[in-house]
Amino acid sequence: MGGTEHLTVRREGATLVLTLNRPEAKNALSLPMLVGLYDGWVEADADDSIRSIVFTGAGGCFCAGMDLKALAGNGGLEGEHYRDRLKADPDLHWKAMLRHHRPRKPVIAAVEGYCVAGGTEMLQGTDIRVAGESATFGLFEVKRGLFPIGGSTVRLQRQIPRTHALEMLLTGRPYSAREAADIGLIGHVVPDGTALTKALEIAEQINACGPLAVEAVKASVYDTAEMTETDGLAAELGRGWPIFDTADAKEGARAFAEKRPPVYKRA
Repeated sequence: MGGTEHLTVRREGATLVLTLNRPEAKNALSLPMLVGLYDGWVEADADDSIRSIVFTGAGGCFCAGMDLKALAGNGGLEGEHYRDRLKADPDLHWKAMLRHHRPRKPVIAAVEGYCVAGGTEMLQGTDIRVAGESATFGLFEVKRGLFPIGGSTVRLQRQIPRTHALEMLLTGRPYSAREAADIGLIGHVVPDGTALTKALEIAEQINACGPLAVEAVKASVYDTAEMTETDGLAAELGRGWPIFDTADAKEGARAFAEKRPPVYKRA
C-alpha cells in the first residue's frame, strides 16, 4: 500500500481510505500529496478486492486548495523523486485531482473544515459527498485573480443549477455545509467529526452489493450524462444486459431466495 509524507493510505475492509495529511497547512495541495493521490486512485482500480474509496483530510480539514506560497516560488516541498514523476507524466496532478481521471470504483468524500478552491474542485470528481456541519466550501480563485482550472467552469454547472454555479464561481464567497447541501453540491450534512464515519457506512453499503453491477452502474451514469435520452437508453442496455449473465447476478438471486447474504466473486 502506497502513500507519501502528505497522503496516507489505509484499508477498512473492502474500502480504500485516502487521507490528505498536511494538517499544519490545512491540507493545501503539494506535489507529494498529488503523487500519493494519483497512486491511490491507480491502486484502487488495479485491486479487485477494493470495492469503494473514501477520500478525506486529516486534522479536521479537507483541503484549502493550492499552496499559494509554493505557487509564488517560496515552496521547497517537492523532492527530486516527485519532480521526476511529474516530468514523466505532466498530467499527473490533474489525474490526482480527478480532473482527467475517473476511478471505476465509487468515491465518497468525507469533508470536515475547509474544502475550498482546489478542495471544492476535487470534490466535483467524487461520487457521493458527506460533510460535517461546520465545513466550508467555495471557489476562491477569482478573489486572487486566478482561474479555477481544475474543471469547475465545466463540471459545476452540470452538477448544480447554473445560477448557483455562476454565483459560486464569480463571487468567490464561502458556502456553509447547509448551503452547499441546499444547492446540491453535497448529499449529507452530519455532526462535526462524524463525516468519515458516515462515509464509511455508505461505503459498507456499496461494498455489500455486486461489484460488477456497481461499477457498471457508475460508468453508465457518467457515460450517458451528455447523451440524448434515446442514445442514453441504448447505451444503458449495452452496458447493463451483460451484467445479468454474470455468476454474481445468479448468486444475488440465489442468495435472495435462500435468505442469506450474497457472496460476490466479480465473475
